[in-house]
Amino acid sequence: MNLLNMDAENRVVLNVGGIRHETYKATLKKIPATRLSRLTEALANYDPVLNEYFFDRHPGVFAQVLNYYRTGKLHYPTDVCGPLFEEELEFWGLDANQVEPCCWMTYTQHRDTQETLAVLDRLDLDTEKPTDEEVARKFGFEEDYLKGTVSWWQHLKPQMWSLFDEPYSSNAAKIIGVISVFFICVSIISFCLKTHPDMRVPVIRNYSVTTANQTQSWALDKVQTNAHIAFFYIECVCNAWFTLEILVRFISSPNKCEFVKSSVNIIDYIATMSFYIDLILQKYASHVENADILEFFSIIRIMRLFKLTRHSSGLKILIQTFRASAKELTLLVFFLVLGIVIFASLVYYAERIQTNPHNDFNSIPLGLWWALVTMTTVGYGDMAPKTYVGMFVGALCALAGVLTIALPVPVIVSNFAMYYSHTQARAKLPKKRRRVINVEPTRPPLRAPGVTAPAGPMAPGLGPQVVNRRMNAIKTNHPKDMMGPNMDGDRSELEAMIQTTPNNCKRKNLNML
Repeated sequence: MNLLNMDAENRVVLNVGGIRHETYKATLKKIPATRLSRLTEALANYDPVLNEYFFDRHPGVFAQVLNYYRTGKLHYPTDVCGPLFEEELEFWGLDANQVEPCCWMTYTQHRDTQETLAVLDRLDLDTEKPTDEEVARKFGFEEDYLKGTVSWWQHLKPQMWSLFDEPYSSNAAKIIGVISVFFICVSIISFCLKTHPDMRVPVIRNYSVTTANQTQSWALDKVQTNAHIAFFYIECVCNAWFTLEILVRFISSPNKCEFVKSSVNIIDYIATMSFYIDLILQKYASHVENADILEFFSIIRIMRLFKLTRHSSGLKILIQTFRASAKELTLLVFFLVLGIVIFASLVYYAERIQTNPHNDFNSIPLGLWWALVTMTTVGYGDMAPKTYVGMFVGALCALAGVLTIALPVPVIVSNFAMYYSHTQARAKLPKKRRRVINVEPTRPPLRAPGVTAPAGPMAPGLGPQVVNRRMNAIKTNHPKDMMGPNMDGDRSELEAMIQTTPNNCKRKNLNML
């Protein structure tokens, strides 16, 4: 009998989210300095009638927490989100780094997801129109907005910015976006077509020559060709639009420093400045020898294609994919360089072993070019090994190139699929969600022993279901039920006392039996 009483006193009942767990107090002492190791009956969540501790927490996670106390191994439940698991562990005072290695990969997936979502937030892929308060906070006049003293410029500035920088904010912004894309395409096409021979006008030079009869005669000679004048006017119109767009976006930008440091904006105003620099050079430096070399810098105008990223989320995701795959791409370049040097040296000496009058590999630097085009599976055919040993080296070079290039490709594809899937999910996610208000639960005050309950069938604040539940718990869980059939009289007296004074039944009185 004493052993049964001692065993009952050493056990503790934990009600977590409506599910009751029972374990030994010594089990909870295995991990000190945690919430469960410091349980006392003086806590507010202890119910002396039911003799249990109630915690309004996730019951599924607590099953793994309690198992951690029992076995010393913390496993991650696959049906629980990672942030929720971390929040529950923090509540119970446990370290999340104690998760077992078998569950670590599954557990840390939510951290990769959170990093991905943070990256997508920086890419600004949301097409949802922000509220007036968010706009005021973004442009730095939140105080004026709250006071109701917003000026006309503070009203106009966000509208100008969304009109020229956020193509999906309104129908007018979509029209401006279409116009911008049109001028970008026209500028690129004009830049390419003006180099075609049929689109150029020859420059004829008239000079005099002396004939065989010692007489002077006139002759015509084509010195050079210039682009048709129509391309100049097309570029003038396009660059006028680009200049207007840059000025409007700079004036209405919420943060001038971030605007100037943006990579796409740097390309934009460098490409626009190259047009005006080209005009100045044509006017004042056209007589300089090799002045055509200066036109090489106008190739920066091709980089305007990156401006299309503002109008396409797919291009933003593609660029971010290459950024996220920088380590894999660096590893790819390293192995390519390593293989190029090795196979260039091998093929150089392999072609010199046998007699080879048509040897294309006169030096290792020439072999570097051959190894590059072979490992990348291009194979121009301008250089090829002629000996059997050289052909064997070439076969190994081609196989090594295929394997080297194929290895990092799945990583890049998986990164793109990850970003794209998260982007599609964010697009379907509702922007407005119901707010959850944090309300602390209230408990009726516990009466001291000896204080009688108010008149009535039950105490205030306790419904009939609660009283019946507590009565059943007292009847079924009390140690008197374990004493055997010879205590039937005492048990009947106990039940009668419980039925007459249900609110005065205390653990102290029950233990006296």
